[in-house]
Formats: sequence, C-alpha cells, structure tokens
Amino acid sequence: MQEELLQFKRLDNKHNEEQTVIRNKSRLIVRGYRQEEGIDFEESFAPVAGMEAIRIFLAYAAHKSFTVFQMDVKIAFLHGSLKEDVYVCQPEGFIDADHPSHVYKLKKALYGLKQAPMAWYNELSKFFLQSHFFKGTIDPTLFIRCFPDDIL
Repeated sequence: MQEELLQFKRLDNKHNEEQTVIRNKSRLIVRGYRQEEGIDFEESFAPVAGMEAIRIFLAYAAHKSFTVFQMDVKIAFLHGSLKEDVYVCQPEGFIDADHPSHVYKLKKALYGLKQAPMAWYNELSKFFLQSHFFKGTIDPTLFIRCFPDDIL
C-alpha cells in the first residue's frame, strides 16, 4: 500500500558564498510522476493563452490607448481545489511519531500533482466568471468584462 501512495520531495535551500543558508527555499512537492491518468486524475492540462489571443488583445489595447497590466501569482498551484481524493504519505522528517503509518488527504493541490495546473485554471475561471467576466470566443484564457464606457 505504501508504494502506491504519492511521495514527497523537497527543494534545496539557497546558500551564499560561504555555504551559509541565506533563504529557506524548501517546499513540499508531490512526486506526481507516479500518478496514472484515469486512475489518479482525469484532466492534467491547463489552457495556455495562445499567441493569436495575446496579439489581438494587445492590438485592441493599443488601438484604444488602454493601460495593460500583467501579474503573476507566485504560488498559484497551491490555490487549486482538487476534484479527486488524493492521499500522500507523511513527508520524510515530519512523520507523526504517534501515527507513523497514517497518510494525509490533500485538500488543495500541491506542486508536482498532474492535476494541479487544471485545478488552478478552474479556480481562476470560477473567480472571473463570478466577477461578471466572460470567456473570450477566441481563447478560453481570455476573460473580458465590459462597462458602459470601458472594457476590462
């Protein structure tokens, strides 16, 4: 049973010239390469904005003299809700001494899960649609909201 559970790995810490740890970069990353499509997850892809949609958007923004802002959600994959039940073993070094054979059931996606990108896209889409945006017809990653004198 333990072999079937997803394992964790951790990233290294950032060191300076004297090899002193200057920043902790460790985070839990699920070893998703052990997941099997159709068994552990259904959808693993997330749509990516196509160049055609980006060009049309920028051309329209330039034509209308719009200010364009870009943003990045640094921990985006950690916000996606999972549709499937995902169980993982306890990470090495953090095993509960009282319950060493227990496993964790994930509530949210973690880095490394095959379904994490799609879970994040679904979460973001839900937010935009609830905020009165609609998906563009050219590209499902282009969300538009119209106001009487403006467009967002």
